[in-house]
Amino acid sequence: MTRVRVTAPRSAARPATEPREAAEESAMGQVFVRSLIRSQLRLALVVAGGFLLILGAFPLLLGAIPGLAETRIAGIPFDWLLLGAGIYPVTGISAWLYIRSATRNEARYRDLAEDKW
Repeated sequence: MTRVRVTAPRSAARPATEPREAAEESAMGQVFVRSLIRSQLRLALVVAGGFLLILGAFPLLLGAIPGLAETRIAGIPFDWLLLGAGIYPVTGISAWLYIRSATRNEARYRDLAEDKW
């Protein structure tokens, strides 16, 4: 039998330009790198803030609607279900949005860096 190695397909993405290399080349490169770092930091703060806002809304929802905390579904308290099963989709969606946006930021940086050099 012949052994076959299965790998992920090659993507059409261009190889990443090293930020440090671009920054060392010129003052314009340093501006681009600082801009990328600021945009990634802003993105991280927005995603973390949104996640914490949604997480903080769960207890407020339980306190605002009387009797919701005492409700049981299949013998399990609703608040446990909300925090146990409701937080995982929020975490997954937050991570997906972050990765998608961070990749877009890096692609914009690469486009700018390649246009200048």
